Amino acid sequence: MQSISTIGLDIAKSVFQVHGVDTAGKVIIRRQLKRRFVLSFFEKLPPCLVGIEACASSHHWSRELQALGHTVRLMPPAYVKPYVKRQKNDSTDAEAICEAVTRPNMRFVPTKTIEQQSCLMLHRVRHLFVRQQTAVINSIRAYLAEFGIVAPVGRRGVEQLLEVVADPADRRVPEVARACLAALGGQLRGLKAQILEFDKGIIAWHRSNATSKRLDAIPGVGPALATALVASVADAKTFRSGRDFSAWVGLVPKAARHLPSARTASS
Repeated sequence: MQSISTIGLDIAKSVFQVHGVDTAGKVIIRRQLKRRFVLSFFEKLPPCLVGIEACASSHHWSRELQALGHTVRLMPPAYVKPYVKRQKNDSTDAEAICEAVTRPNMRFVPTKTIEQQSCLMLHRVRHLFVRQQTAVINSIRAYLAEFGIVAPVGRRGVEQLLEVVADPADRRVPEVARACLAALGGQLRGLKAQILEFDKGIIAWHRSNATSKRLDAIPGVGPALATALVASVADAKTFRSGRDFSAWVGLVPKAARHLPSARTASS
């Protein structure tokens, strides 16, 4: 155990795979670890380099292992794949991670903070509710169209349809269908209220973050985009220039000219 210098850790829901080598590349340990034993295992090791594929829970494990004194490097799974030597499984994945993390030209993913992950969750859950809202609106329109009831596109049109549903004197809608549509209307109102709460949460997070407020000063960038950028980019200094950053975001050259230097935004 004392001679382990590099570890490839293949994380999972329940059983993790560990592949450790010494400074000469000789395999010292190759074993499985149940989730509850991971931290106790690394507590017994001297500080070493730990490689992990970047995924949903990798930032949590990176923070935990760094707190124990280890150096953790997260890597995009696509960059690790070329180092898989044989049939893909947990053991070969851990071995590939262990080899990839030592490559001098490997590109790493900075570890996100708890605050950044929380802000990303705000955006993702809000986006999920917006998609559900769209699906409910489309369902209401489609179901009422089956009875020949249509309304203009837009929020006012949906409100007109819900007024028809809420009017028991309107005999165009059968009672069974009215009950179903009323349930959809209640769900729609609940989704709108939840989306509004998430909007307030995003604004509050924006006001508490200095970098987000600086990004908000850029023409065309509002609190929603600013907070999403700050939460998505753990360290803007990993980009060599604003052009590299704009390419990562997917902006066209004309839009990219309005962005400041990546280093300036993070300073």
